Amino acid sequence: MHPIKKTILKALSYPYLNLKKYYKIYRKLLNAINPSFKPLYNLMDHKVMVGDREIQVRLFQPKKQKSNNVLIFFHGGGWVTGNIDSYTNVCSNMANQTGHKVISVNYRLAPEHPFPAGVEDCYHVTRDIFLNLDILKCKQTDITLIGDSAGGNLAAAVSLMARDRGEFLPTKQILLYPATYYDHSDTSPFNSIRDNGTDYLLTSKRIQDYWDLYISNDEDRFSPYAAPLLAENLFNQPKTLIITAEYDPLRDEGEAYGMRLREYHNEVKIYRMEDALHGFISLPWDSEHVIKCYNIINQFLNEEIIESGCRDEI
Repeated sequence: MHPIKKTILKALSYPYLNLKKYYKIYRKLLNAINPSFKPLYNLMDHKVMVGDREIQVRLFQPKKQKSNNVLIFFHGGGWVTGNIDSYTNVCSNMANQTGHKVISVNYRLAPEHPFPAGVEDCYHVTRDIFLNLDILKCKQTDITLIGDSAGGNLAAAVSLMARDRGEFLPTKQILLYPATYYDHSDTSPFNSIRDNGTDYLLTSKRIQDYWDLYISNDEDRFSPYAAPLLAENLFNQPKTLIITAEYDPLRDEGEAYGMRLREYHNEVKIYRMEDALHGFISLPWDSEHVIKCYNIINQFLNEEIIESGCRDEI
């Protein structure tokens, strides 16, 4: 990384931001800096009912639809921030870049709704889609789960829940720089927490704050639906693509999850995006890392041999 860029990033990585105290202000700030320009001709809002409760979802239609394939998307934001409005531009670009319909899930956020509220929302929406395929005119094999950061965590957790509950089973999942472990302090077993945890916008302290807001019961930190890397076994999981970022504190745990999936004979591809920071999928659609990322994603979705512009497969 260029020294000037690194100096700027260090200056912007506020180590003393009290996320726990000011998370509502942080939500508003993220919404303000991620305005959604809603192209009404290719998106629609719907509601999935769970008992008497509604979960909002947003359907994005690509400008050029290649098939009936569907991406079920879970947004990032540390389980505390983000929503389908702040991710509208990301999802609109995702639909256009892949030619897939994208369904974005507005799951409940912590700390008002701590674990497992968010992951249960994601599970129930996914279950509803898998058990009502006629609505989208697709097959189960046409559906891929995808999420970034906390959303990558939720996608992995939904896949584990689906296997354990036996109601449906995704065949593919895409995890973008996912959180998969519970410890992001100096005692973490992953070097990327120490190497990248202070100077690259997303700090290890901020990740720990997100966890503390997400998990209200200490025992839940060790649930595989909160920290998928702790799953007793990872048999019978979807074909998986994991893309990490070189300067991301979560880099090593995301890659470790992919390697552990391989140990249980799942088909997994792991790529590290060189010179990238956490959250790069939210950059403008013509950014270098976004272009490379969708090149990898499309080859994965189309089951082609992946030839990327980033580091070779791990």
